[in-house]
Amino acid sequence: MLHVFDMDGTLLPGTSATREMATFLGHASEIETLERDFAAGRIDTRQFARSIFELWGPMDPDRVRTAFGASPKMHRIREVVADIRARGHHSCVITMSPLCFAAHFEEYGFDEVHGSVFPVSARSDIDVTTILRPDDKPLLAMAMCTRYGIHRSQVVAYGDSLSDRHLFAMAPVSIAVNGDAHVLPLASAGYTGRDLWDAYELALSGSAVAGPAAPAPAEADRTPSRHPLAPV
Repeated sequence: MLHVFDMDGTLLPGTSATREMATFLGHASEIETLERDFAAGRIDTRQFARSIFELWGPMDPDRVRTAFGASPKMHRIREVVADIRARGHHSCVITMSPLCFAAHFEEYGFDEVHGSVFPVSARSDIDVTTILRPDDKPLLAMAMCTRYGIHRSQVVAYGDSLSDRHLFAMAPVSIAVNGDAHVLPLASAGYTGRDLWDAYELALSGSAVAGPAAPAPAEADRTPSRHPLAPV
């Protein structure tokens, strides 16, 4: 079985990588404007990406790590990923936000993390073909199924917004995590809160997951939050 997690608004409740970076770098108001344009359909993910690259240029690894560490995260992410692995299943993060930010979730035990690739040098221009779009999410999930020998009927998706609709359409089981009106009607179940284990249990109850369910761990995965984004 493959568990596919969105990042912005899902693993990062109420925020996104771009908003966290913008707050850290002092560009919160500009990002809010870009997000409104994105939500209204005036720009797409690639136009959004070009705009933020023009705004702050290459992302310094140390600053990205600091912003990631300060960002609010769902509780018990590590416990959920560990239980998935203990069952012999796989997990991944797929986001349209910068991979340099999302890649830090590899430390939580995910098998793979996929995101948009931004230039690391000021001498390089952004290559929009490396910026993910919503319809890339199911394609990446299916590629993982092929690599790990998983049938598409064994995919569980977790997401929160319009950009997850394509992923939800391909996954037999989908959990809207703090989901909006775009994904709730498409989801197998919906969860509102800050504990990923509770959302994960909804997936277990709605899917043919082999093996006994592990007891919910007592200690939550709590990362201090500081600031609050949103295209994915």
